[in-house]
Amino acid sequence: HVQLVESGGGSVQAGGSLRLSCAASGYTYNRNCMAWFRQAPGKEREGVARIATGSGNTYYADSVKGRFTISQNNAKNTVFLQMNNLKPEDTAMYYCALDNSPCAVSTRGADFRYWGQGTQVTVS
Repeated sequence: HVQLVESGGGSVQAGGSLRLSCAASGYTYNRNCMAWFRQAPGKEREGVARIATGSGNTYYADSVKGRFTISQNNAKNTVFLQMNNLKPEDTAMYYCALDNSPCAVSTRGADFRYWGQGTQVTVS
């Protein structure tokens, strides 16, 4: 079965950096969309960034453009989220998601069938 395992969360001061990782296994799709979502207490889940694993095209929420970078390893089974210049409003549980839906239009959580367990990011 498909398994996504996130790592790399933690606590950091405003202006600092963190790098999240999401290792995917158990799927056979050739081209996928892998994404990072986040959810803060009392707020709706928000899409942060996506990468089309076939083309390498990337997509970002306006709130993180210029600060966050999504990338993948050569095997295309691990996705990274480099987060720089972190702000307190970036505090949330961050989730990795995967599906074989078209990445350009896969903006909602409902577009993704497979999810990781989440990793907490706290910015103070």
